[in-house]
Amino acid sequence: MARPHRPLGLLALLLAWLAPLLSACGQAPGTGGDAVAAAPARATSSATPLADPLPAEEDVDYQLGGASEPDAGVGIVARDRTEDPAGLYDVCYVNGFQTQAVEKRFWRRHWSLVLKKDGRPVTDSAWGEWLLDIRTAARRKDLARIVRRWTRGCADDGYEAVEYDNLDSFTRSRHLLTASDATAYARLLVRGAHAVGLRAGQKNRAGWDGTDVGYDFAVAEECGRYRECGSYRRHYGDQVLMVEYRRRDFRRTCRTQGDDVPVVLRDRALRPDGVHRYC
Repeated sequence: MARPHRPLGLLALLLAWLAPLLSACGQAPGTGGDAVAAAPARATSSATPLADPLPAEEDVDYQLGGASEPDAGVGIVARDRTEDPAGLYDVCYVNGFQTQAVEKRFWRRHWSLVLKKDGRPVTDSAWGEWLLDIRTAARRKDLARIVRRWTRGCADDGYEAVEYDNLDSFTRSRHLLTASDATAYARLLVRGAHAVGLRAGQKNRAGWDGTDVGYDFAVAEECGRYRECGSYRRHYGDQVLMVEYRRRDFRRTCRTQGDDVPVVLRDRALRPDGVHRYC
């Protein structure tokens, strides 16, 4: 039986009606224009999935002073971004708000992004680190671009999460930076971590709710000593890594928090052959 001609006639009319529109767009059916239009949908569908949450039932080791073989029972390891991950649940340390003392040559090449007063870098004297200048949206964007490269390196190396240190740099800025500057910049860093599938960790600034900008967990150094553990738990539940450096603080933190979150006692220099104790 012959195929009716009426549907083809309607199709021809439809194509004739669409032709001017397609011509105005500079593309005809079957050309590369269809593929270009579909590209955004493909990019959206291929977004990197976020890593699993911290396994709160596992012990944590904090190895920023150098890598060592994790002890039995350790399931979470934090290391500097220049180190390879341990192959467990790995947290990559990135100094997001200040310079590393050994990276000053790098930052001299990005001198406009270093915070200065009277032409001299504003320094965290405890660690010899320069503060980064996060006062303007343009500088925050430029800094975030640098830190995102490091964060992508963490993801490429196999880390599951990243902690951005010195969120509280504004408290050492000689009144040049504000808490609002830090919050705006933190939002950019968290966005960069999530873009490559890493969980983002808040470091410092106890009492502030980092979940408002997307932080997934917190790293709480000496929260037992300064009575800050509850502040982090209030916002992050069991997604908190606690690090103590004094034995009496460690004992107190283990007693009050150790049933719910990982707590480790380390020597302050975080030496590979230093103190490693767990609740």
